[in-house]
Amino acid sequence: MKNEKQVFGIKSPKKECKDKKCPFHGTLNVKKKSFTGTVVSSKMHGTAVVEWERRIYVPKYERYSKRKTKIKVHNPECISAKEGDVVKMFSTRPLSKTIHAVIVENLGKEKNYILKKKTLKRVKLNQLKKKN
Repeated sequence: MKNEKQVFGIKSPKKECKDKKCPFHGTLNVKKKSFTGTVVSSKMHGTAVVEWERRIYVPKYERYSKRKTKIKVHNPECISAKEGDVVKMFSTRPLSKTIHAVIVENLGKEKNYILKKKTLKRVKLNQLKKKN
């Protein structure tokens, strides 16, 4: 590729695009703040809605409650994430009234991503057991 650009160690996708708001093929700069979430909707042109879950401690009940965060992010043509994909995104300058982040990497479908995480944890646990 003629424009081999990296964003915080993430290589540019093989597919090229002519999107000005693409961090790889355009002129958009990204900030260090990153998020990982699941694409809930990708019906808008060049935009996706990403959601992730977080836990908040409630002191009154001494327990944790689950909350969800939903944000709209720019979905470049070269990445084109679909519903159910787990994606990595970085914050940027405001791209529109509601969009202030861009998808940088598609990590695959949600089920496959969870399975990979579990197997990595098992491998690490097995390695620790062997050392002891």
